[in-house]
Amino acid sequence: MMFNTDRLPRREIGELRSQRWYAPDTIRAFAHRQRTQQMGFGRDEFLGKPVIGIINTWSDMSACHAHLRERAEAVKRGVWAAGGFPVELPALSMGEVMVKPTTMLYRNFLAMETEELLRQHPIDGVVLLGGCDKSTPGLLMGALSMDLPLIFCPAGPMTTGKWHGQTTGAGTHTKKYWDQLRLGAITPHDWVELEGAMTRSIGTCNTMGTASTMTSIADAMGFTLPGASSIPAADSRHPQMAAQCGQTIVDMVWYDHKPSRWLTKNNFLNGIVAYMALGGSTNAAIHLIAMANRAAIPLTLADMEAIARKVPVLANLFPSGKYLMDDFFFAGGLLAQLKKLAGFLHLDARGVTNQPVSAWIEQAHCYDDDVIRDLHNPVIPLSQGCALTVLRGNLCPDGAVMKSSAAGPQLRKHTGPALVFDSHQALSDQIDDPDLPVTKDTVIILRNAGPVGAPGMPEWGNLPIPKKLLREGVTDMVRISDARMSGTHYGTCILHVAPEAAVGGPLALVRTGDRVALDIEAGTLNMLVDDDEIARRRAALIPQHPVFTRSWAALYQQHVTQANEGCDFDFLQSGGDVPEPPIF
Repeated sequence: MMFNTDRLPRREIGELRSQRWYAPDTIRAFAHRQRTQQMGFGRDEFLGKPVIGIINTWSDMSACHAHLRERAEAVKRGVWAAGGFPVELPALSMGEVMVKPTTMLYRNFLAMETEELLRQHPIDGVVLLGGCDKSTPGLLMGALSMDLPLIFCPAGPMTTGKWHGQTTGAGTHTKKYWDQLRLGAITPHDWVELEGAMTRSIGTCNTMGTASTMTSIADAMGFTLPGASSIPAADSRHPQMAAQCGQTIVDMVWYDHKPSRWLTKNNFLNGIVAYMALGGSTNAAIHLIAMANRAAIPLTLADMEAIARKVPVLANLFPSGKYLMDDFFFAGGLLAQLKKLAGFLHLDARGVTNQPVSAWIEQAHCYDDDVIRDLHNPVIPLSQGCALTVLRGNLCPDGAVMKSSAAGPQLRKHTGPALVFDSHQALSDQIDDPDLPVTKDTVIILRNAGPVGAPGMPEWGNLPIPKKLLREGVTDMVRISDARMSGTHYGTCILHVAPEAAVGGPLALVRTGDRVALDIEAGTLNMLVDDDEIARRRAALIPQHPVFTRSWAALYQQHVTQANEGCDFDFLQSGGDVPEPPIF
């Protein structure tokens, strides 16, 4: 889809930001031109052209982004063809599997780096290359704060995995087969074999985990070329799409099509509609609030829950369904999904192409109604749960979230005794103890795993079922934490408890043996402890989390907001403008 220039004035070259560096007849501009020529570019290759930044999160430690060096070259090809001057800028790569303790600790780092890379260099517009979980919100948060014309080029999902004739989804089946290994249902040889068979190509997880959730949301919001998020990484159409990003961003620069000119709350609401229909990761609830704050657009958990109660899960994808992202693409991809959701969308919202949503979906078709379901045939009816449920109560006065569509039906209203772990290490050390005082009715609680407590809010929220209960056939329990959970996982897991334990939230006060009551229908989560006893416990509370005095973690602990506020830094959210850098 070509960029729509209707009713947009085209700028002159002298109006572009890069010309502050290149155009003047000064000694500093001389040096800028000189050093660009030092890299082998002739004056006619860069003078009088928009300068397009390509922020690339490629890394040898990020398997999902292993192809982004090649995609950067495709973007450059498109920029050159459109008459721009492309410059590649490497940025922090956050491979979800390799980065410890969690990529969430570094999402704000990438956001800061993205913003400052754009501010400090002569950049007129930017193509953002990312896709693995936190890279999408991190790149977009930083670019939104800078407010230059931007387009997001998603890394794309990996090819479908197969093992012993079974389809395997990255992440989802890792957890499934790990439980089988713990029980002896598969052999160590099977486990090693699976290791080399599950993830068989470049690209992000092929399930509807956080990666595909966030790239699909970005697509539905208008940050990508329409439908780009569905293209598999290894498909020849993927580098073609990258080249089109390069062409489009040049037009966006000439017509000053920056986010503040087109991004509204309706774009966010469209993204949330897609999020719910896809059965997307609960992680998105945090990222969307953080992105909205960067754009000075009010967005709350209540906004998301209101849509979740109306839009059922329609995408039949792991972990909610049975298919993978390859199947979704060949069934028609995100645009086919959006067409089936037209009644919930703001069809006049626009994105990077300056075309309305109605134009994006006009030619979309669904080729498999089992993969992309109709509203009358959802994967999970609303009566059985939503992609996002918000809970409140004396355990979570500022909210907690869960994917109620993944909860066991017998646990939708449940009261049981708490079993509390103060750290992830304690939980790991004790969870398979045959003498652990636990039954299927127990409510397992992990605390000090939130933004401040961990720090960084790792994906520890899919708390394991104790081995003694697995052997009894128990496959789900009520589990509560101030941590997050991978979008590839499942179960009755209550997450993002706010305020977290480390800042004195009520989760810090619950004790093993206390009765805890969950009522999904009512949207409540409470510990059945009287107020006087809670007050006594609060007066005696001694923090249990580690406190950092230096490093990035120290800055993070001092400035991160809570989960219901987006876990951004308090000083990076919308506020006063930062002036352009002086050129000396």
